[in-house]
Amino acid sequence: MKPIDTTTVQSWIDSFANEEIYLHLETTNGAYASHFNENFFSAGAYIRNAQVHYEHGKIVGDGPYRVGLKLAIGWVYAEGLTHAMLDEEERLLMAGHDQQGKLAVALQISRTPFE
Repeated sequence: MKPIDTTTVQSWIDSFANEEIYLHLETTNGAYASHFNENFFSAGAYIRNAQVHYEHGKIVGDGPYRVGLKLAIGWVYAEGLTHAMLDEEERLLMAGHDQQGKLAVALQISRTPFE
């Protein structure tokens, strides 16, 4: 993955609009951190292979970035994104890494289910 170039990522987001796509969205702030610090509040979210259809999507911010996908009856968004790539299977992979390089958020879009 490379640091986000908003023009490139926006064109990738646009290429999936108005199609049935599979979505992977994951956030974590270190689920195992509470093992080392019982006062640490751990929260996260995970959804994989949600089949959605978005009308349009947008990347915004000065970095880290937020990507929002407008669905017929709502929104999906991820915030804190720093890196992105279109892989060899034409899947859009976006991630946000913290100051230590650890994954904090992932938003991935594919025309086929994720394994």
